[in-house]
This record gives sequence, structure tokens and C-alpha cells, in this order.
Amino acid sequence: MKNNPVDKLLKTHQKLTHSEMVKVASHVQRDAKEWVLNTLMIEGCGVPFKYKRKKKYKNIKGQCVNLTYYHATENIAGIEMEVMNVVRIKIA
Repeated sequence: MKNNPVDKLLKTHQKLTHSEMVKVASHVQRDAKEWVLNTLMIEGCGVPFKYKRKKKYKNIKGQCVNLTYYHATENIAGIEMEVMNVVRIKIA
């Protein structure tokens, strides 16, 4: 068995989850100071997947991606929202 970067991440951080070949239903990019905040919605999942980049990236709506992420909650206007914080994303 080969040791790819995803296997190493999952072994080191037990709370991480990895999903392969999931289809992006929507992709939104917003400026947040020196970062660009990306939010993905995945087909069949009602929870947003969030990650930051230094620069804008091409829109990946409709693409299949491999995601490595962990579950988190954010407090928005006094309401706790479930989110997935993406650690690694790769177009499949």
C-alpha cells in the first residue's frame, strides 16, 4: 500500500474525513481582507464546505472533486451553523 498525502493526513488527524468524486453544486468566492473565502455546496449535502486561498480561483461548479475536511460549527448572528472546513481539495 502506498502512502499518499491523504493517507498521511488521515492517519495523523483522526477527526479528518475524506470524500472522493463529489460533485460541486455551487461555488462562491468572496474577498475577506487578504484572503479569498471559498464556499462550496456539494450535491446531496446541505452543509457548506469552506476554505481560504490567497487568490481567486476558477469556478469549479459542476466539477467532481476530492475533499479532505473536518466538521466544525460557526456562530452566525447568534445561530450555530454546521460547516465543513476543507483542508485539501483536488479536482478529480
